[in-house]
Amino acid sequence: MKRLLLLLLFVSAPALAQVQIEKPWTRATAPGAQVAGGYMTITNAGAADRLVAASSPAAAKVELHTHINDNGVMKMREVPGGYEIPAKGSFELKPGGAHLMFMNLKAPLKEGDKVPVTLKFEKAGEVKAEFQVGGMGAGSAPMPMHGHKM
Repeated sequence: MKRLLLLLLFVSAPALAQVQIEKPWTRATAPGAQVAGGYMTITNAGAADRLVAASSPAAAKVELHTHINDNGVMKMREVPGGYEIPAKGSFELKPGGAHLMFMNLKAPLKEGDKVPVTLKFEKAGEVKAEFQVGGMGAGSAPMPMHGHKM
């Protein structure tokens, strides 16, 4: 039994270490806002994987979204199959492209706060991240606070 547990530990631990979350961030929201976007870069040192779901205590639901051009009109759509994270590559979630959509926010997001998010991958399993909240008009990840790492 001990050998089986050790084997399972060695088999599962490397998979978790293969996926790294870089610069997770979101924007501050106005009072009463019900949605917010979430952005980050996912770097994968291993075999191809897929981000299939996300959740956060800050929102009733977190969806995986993208922007599409529908006859010249940009629209957001949920991505039902998730995002493919290439082997030994990266995938960027950014404004105007693929992103997380925090739905039915439980409270406004305030600049300087951190939003806990659990990301679920097909192979790597659950990965926890803290999204730094930038200003309302932020176009990129906020600068980390002095002496703190994101």
